[in-house]
Amino acid sequence: MARCRVDYVGRLTAHLPEATRVIMVKADGSVLIHSDGGSYKPLNWMSPPCTTRISEPDEEGIQQAWVVENRAGEQLQITVHEVLHDSDHDLGVDPGLMKDGVEAHLQKLLAEQVEVLGAGWRLVRREFPTAIGPVDLMCRDADGLAVAVEIKRRGEIDGVEQLTRYLELLNRDPLLAPVRGIFAAQEIKPQARVLAEDRGIECVVLDYDALRGVDDPESRLF
Repeated sequence: MARCRVDYVGRLTAHLPEATRVIMVKADGSVLIHSDGGSYKPLNWMSPPCTTRISEPDEEGIQQAWVVENRAGEQLQITVHEVLHDSDHDLGVDPGLMKDGVEAHLQKLLAEQVEVLGAGWRLVRREFPTAIGPVDLMCRDADGLAVAVEIKRRGEIDGVEQLTRYLELLNRDPLLAPVRGIFAAQEIKPQARVLAEDRGIECVVLDYDALRGVDDPESRLF
């Protein structure tokens, strides 16, 4: 953390006047300049591969002069007037972002609890193959009729179009036909709902917390 000014010299020029900022140097060599407000994005940065040279100039009122340069010769020139805090931390290996509530989780949960779609329903197969890609769930309803279920986290028109193409292919198979479709998502956009209903596709909104047992287990759909 330092009181500094920053100049970018390259395909264009940019200037950050003197102010207190966070200068972040990552293990991959990238350098990022952050302020305390405005946005999570840095005010300016230099991506790797780049080199950083730090000198202590004789000019009064300047403690350090940084020159961060990439292979193209572009430079981030950081003039440090006062260092307020300096620390170094090894963060180790990051395991990566673990997303909860993605489509794969919804598919697994709904496959294990397919009865929430209707009493007497049973799962035939997850990732049921077709010539243009797998249908998320293939089920049989209480009457034994085939139902193709397409699952999305956010249901939009593209998902309805995708399920429509699956249904066109599946209904050509005399061993499956007639096959109807269910478009299931945590949120379904109004335009997607209109298109689905116009094509005879049922829309179901999924309650993710209920499916994983966080909420009232008797209230699986809303």
